[in-house]
Amino acid sequence: MSQFFGSILTVFFIMLTIVMPGSAEAGTTKLNYANFPPAPTFPCVQMERWKVEVEKRTQGAVKINTFPGGTLLGAKGMMDGVIAGQADIGCICMAYQPGRFVITNGVSLPLGIPNSKTGSLVLFDLFQKYKPAAFDKVKVLTLFTTAPTNIMSKKPVRTLEDIKGMDLRASGGAAEILKNWGANQIGMPMSATPEALQKGVVQGLFSSLEVMKDLKFADDCKYVTMTNTVVYPFAVIMNKSKWKALPQDVKKIMDDLGREQAEWTGTYMDGHVDNAVAWSKETHKVEFITFDEKTAQSWNAPLSPITEKWITKADDKGFPGKAIVDDISELIAR
Repeated sequence: MSQFFGSILTVFFIMLTIVMPGSAEAGTTKLNYANFPPAPTFPCVQMERWKVEVEKRTQGAVKINTFPGGTLLGAKGMMDGVIAGQADIGCICMAYQPGRFVITNGVSLPLGIPNSKTGSLVLFDLFQKYKPAAFDKVKVLTLFTTAPTNIMSKKPVRTLEDIKGMDLRASGGAAEILKNWGANQIGMPMSATPEALQKGVVQGLFSSLEVMKDLKFADDCKYVTMTNTVVYPFAVIMNKSKWKALPQDVKKIMDDLGREQAEWTGTYMDGHVDNAVAWSKETHKVEFITFDEKTAQSWNAPLSPITEKWITKADDKGFPGKAIVDDISELIAR
């Protein structure tokens, strides 16, 4: 009999050692964070920084698993995937769906946003003012933008005549800009662009310059024309049910991190672009073409109708187009 009870006690203590770690783990909130670009790119760098800060500030009460490179959700399915709970958190680029995110895509207009830090804070503050209904089904954790877009090409683009008829990869509001310059916008995922360049499907791309290094576009694009036009807006979103289930102290930590993360991402992005430019010049001897004031005005002049057209379209959809543009301009100046 004593052997029987001894065996029971042994089994009991073994079960305790198995169950206890699981019980401790049960108090930890685990979240999956999906992102679509490759891991070294700036949207994923900011994702990893946010993960580290949340885990540190919650003292390990929240653990975040990150999934870069579209391994959990792709770019175009990100918003609906997060709403459906396929990922707890996701990073979206609003420029990929201009009709869905009208207000926040206003920052993609050619209004003179000079860098990513300014763009990110303008976007964050614009969102806080308008609280767009397009985001009602998710919780927005932070927002940020790319640095301004420039032309990366296989042949030099020095004048408006040079760009006419060129096939350039671009997305979102950049399509209107290229059209007004006389170029052809070719829509495709950024990941497909290196092969398209090599095969001659496109002659270049219109994007922010960190990709010269991150995605090795300096291998094929030996010329960069510094137009410094629009930025691309991003948002980090969370499934609404998952957000509501979080403890209040965790919600406060994430809310307090929102604007700080926007500023951090913009600052990082600007430094990263500077690094990519220096690397492209030194390693690949890329020529950077800049404009004098008169030439810059000739490039900017064809773009002025874009904002007026956007205001009209926004008004037709029930949005205060002129007020949004005025607010963006005021936030840039601020």
